[in-house]
Amino acid sequence: QVQLVESGGGLVQPGGSLRLSCVASGSFFSINDMGWYRQAPGKTRELVASIASGGSTDYADSVKGRFTISRDNAKNTMYLHMGSLKPEDTAVYYCLANIRRTVLYSRDYWGQGTQVTVSS
Repeated sequence: QVQLVESGGGLVQPGGSLRLSCVASGSFFSINDMGWYRQAPGKTRELVASIASGGSTDYADSVKGRFTISRDNAKNTMYLHMGSLKPEDTAVYYCLANIRRTVLYSRDYWGQGTQVTVSS
């Protein structure tokens, strides 16, 4: 079994910051690409940021310059540092990881989500 568990969400005032974590556990060979997604009420899930196994990153235009994605491969953990938060960043944040279970088999796994609320 493979599990992704997010943590670090909460309530923060506009302009504040939070750090989300996503830890992968279980039996697997390696983790390929990883990413953070978010879904606000009434909206579709959208990609926030992604990070490849080699460390290259990509960001949605709405978060460029404010959010930073990183990963610690030794700890099977991915992070999202969120700064200068705005009310429109309010959403449930999900992590996604493509995990190699065997030499020939890999698939995507989702975490359960963590709520981020930006409000005064």
